[in-house]
Amino acid sequence: MASTSKLPSGAYRVQIRRKGRYASETFLRREDALKWARQAETLVDQGLPPNRLSISRLHTFGDLIDLHIADMCAVGKPPRRSKKATLATLKRNLGKDKVGHLDRHELIEYGRKRADQGAGPVTLGIDIGVIKMILTHAAAVHGLEISAEPVDLARVALKRLGLIGKGVERDRRPTTAELNRLFRCFDDNARLTMPMSRIVQFAIATALHLDEICRVDWNDLDIGRRMLVIRDRKDPRKKLVMIKGSLCLLRLGSTHGPWQWNKPCTLGPRKERFSRTIPDP
Repeated sequence: MASTSKLPSGAYRVQIRRKGRYASETFLRREDALKWARQAETLVDQGLPPNRLSISRLHTFGDLIDLHIADMCAVGKPPRRSKKATLATLKRNLGKDKVGHLDRHELIEYGRKRADQGAGPVTLGIDIGVIKMILTHAAAVHGLEISAEPVDLARVALKRLGLIGKGVERDRRPTTAELNRLFRCFDDNARLTMPMSRIVQFAIATALHLDEICRVDWNDLDIGRRMLVIRDRKDPRKKLVMIKGSLCLLRLGSTHGPWQWNKPCTLGPRKERFSRTIPDP
């Protein structure tokens, strides 16, 4: 029997359960959802897979990316910033390619092109991994007859060519003189309202990612123990952070007025401001 529900986006998600088979699909119009449900139930009665209709509409790799995003959003796990950027890059570069054309040779050429554009070994490895994830998701969740073996072969080839590999560990810390130059540049900019100097000091004291810093809530700070709880951390096993350095410099001392850390922050302007302040080597 089919059931339909309206998603927060305004689209309609329809699900069928018939003779031990399950299938679901999302449509902009409720009439299309009900029509699909009737046709899918007919396929089940004929002994055919109910998602055959959905598969017939998937022609390009971009369609598979959209399908993966829709499925993840439907279960409350939308792509976050890094994954969303990777998916956007893949859709821009490979989105128009037919699903059957993504063979080993095509993926190797894509890797070479990305390397020529400046993508490093780690970035390219992430791209290849996400391509495999998209294909595997379509095969496992929707029954699409796609093999991820060409992706594995392409990864081996790109490793042999030196285009995929481990990143180089960065262990150099900025000197005191370099940090002071940054702080002077930030503090002397009267138009700058973001507390960039304190954000940099906070990053040094905690070794947190920028998005983690912008989500800090001072109610989670234990001043006596100098411990901070990061509720939504990239590594969920390490929610407790030891604060080093002077706490008063992190919360007070702004030359542009008070700053409430627990208000919503956007990451883009902070990253852009820091990048524009650092001169090219």
